[in-house]
Amino acid sequence: MRLNKYLQSSGVASRRKADELIKNGQVTVNGEVVREPWHEVDPSRDAIAVRGKKVGGGEPLVYFLFYKPRGVTSTLSDRHAGKTLVEYFPDGIPRIYPVGRLDRDSEGLMLLTNDGDLSYRLTHPKYEVVKTYRVTVSGGPLTKEEVEGLRSGLVLDDGPFRPKKVEKIGPRELLVVISEGRKREIRRAIKHIGRRVERLVRIGIGPLILPEDLKPGEMRPLDEETVKKLRRSVGLT
Repeated sequence: MRLNKYLQSSGVASRRKADELIKNGQVTVNGEVVREPWHEVDPSRDAIAVRGKKVGGGEPLVYFLFYKPRGVTSTLSDRHAGKTLVEYFPDGIPRIYPVGRLDRDSEGLMLLTNDGDLSYRLTHPKYEVVKTYRVTVSGGPLTKEEVEGLRSGLVLDDGPFRPKKVEKIGPRELLVVISEGRKREIRRAIKHIGRRVERLVRIGIGPLILPEDLKPGEMRPLDEETVKKLRRSVGLT
């Protein structure tokens, strides 16, 4: 894994800030200053520190499912946001970070962890981890042509929309599975066919499924077997 990506996935800093820290000589790998953001590291073997403070390895790895409510920004801090994820963290919880993003107007499943290796693999495009969404659109019943148009793929302003699956599950409801995660990608695809998303709920991340009894704003730890299954799904043991 690249050093700047590891610092980002570990919650140390944004990618740009991580680049600055590395280039300014504030990051060491196995006691040696490294100034190349692209330097390859193995977090399971290398000792990585920022300003002398070790990154990772100091706390046990923890994993939590969270149902992000609509209207909540999926970051730990944002001075422009009304609500962020930390407002839902129980007291005494270890330092954890969201895996990926879910836009403010969307709701549903998020994974929160301090496992940098897992976070990296779940979010990197080369691992093609699928995300599953339940989407309710505006207007009358969806037509066969509209559903087929989405299923066949569209060209958006930043590239093609290529869903893994599009299935009509209600008059105005779709099940959409994608392996990409471009900004508001599904919303823009729905707009492309002349509709508007009224509700978007993420119900799956890889093998993780949003529990039916998990309510908006609730969080629960993953059991050991589910963690193992999730790590195996991206090639980790």
